[in-house]
Amino acid sequence: MRDPEPRAGTTASGAPSEDPDRDGRARLIAALRRPGSRGQLAAGVLLAVLGFAAVVQVQSNSRDATYVGARQDELIALINGLSLASQRAENEMTRLAQTRNSLLTDTEARRTALERARQLADERGILAGTLAAVGPGVRVSIEDESGAVGAGNVINGIQELRDAGAEAIEINDMVRVVAQTSVRDLEEGGVVIDRTRLTAPYLIEAIGSAPTLSGGLQIARGFAYEIQRVGGTVDIKELETVEIDSVREPASTEYAEPVPTE
Repeated sequence: MRDPEPRAGTTASGAPSEDPDRDGRARLIAALRRPGSRGQLAAGVLLAVLGFAAVVQVQSNSRDATYVGARQDELIALINGLSLASQRAENEMTRLAQTRNSLLTDTEARRTALERARQLADERGILAGTLAAVGPGVRVSIEDESGAVGAGNVINGIQELRDAGAEAIEINDMVRVVAQTSVRDLEEGGVVIDRTRLTAPYLIEAIGSAPTLSGGLQIARGFAYEIQRVGGTVDIKELETVEIDSVREPASTEYAEPVPTE
């Protein structure tokens, strides 16, 4: 037979307990540990939730108390500090945005300058004869069975093509015509263009506006007329694509120098 449980506030020997609160907690814990009904389990869960809520409320009150107990001048100083920090952040964001925009602008300007520099280099390379070229133009075929076509006729043809806006000229797929090109006759027939000996038939190709180049070669008493007058024949074809592959080494200057820019 099990001994009866001691009453609240007494010891196992029946003497009064010295700590009633501790004895009460012990009884509550013992009751929760003892297998019981669903009501006991629900009561335990409810107590745990209430305890957690109490801890959270105490912590929240502690944080709020930091500002509730502050003086007015302290709160003003705090608000001013936050405002200054916010202003510094906005200023830094503005500065970074300006730096980014400046970099983007500089990059775009640099890219534009490089593209323009490449374009100018290509244009000057074509005009100087140091780069191959392709574009619309004309192909001029000259037949000269009698050998009467000479350097003067070739020079007239080159000059009329230049006057009509030719951007690149090539003769017999071998010689690139540039500003320094020289043409002279040979005693035994034919011509020498820039130290290259050429004989008929001659083939002159030029890049530019095909109708304009063709018209320039056929002006009254011009190139085509003179070729026919000395007994030669000339055939001029306007083409959508003319390829000029011959190039020459860049010419160097001995006396001329560029004018310094300010």
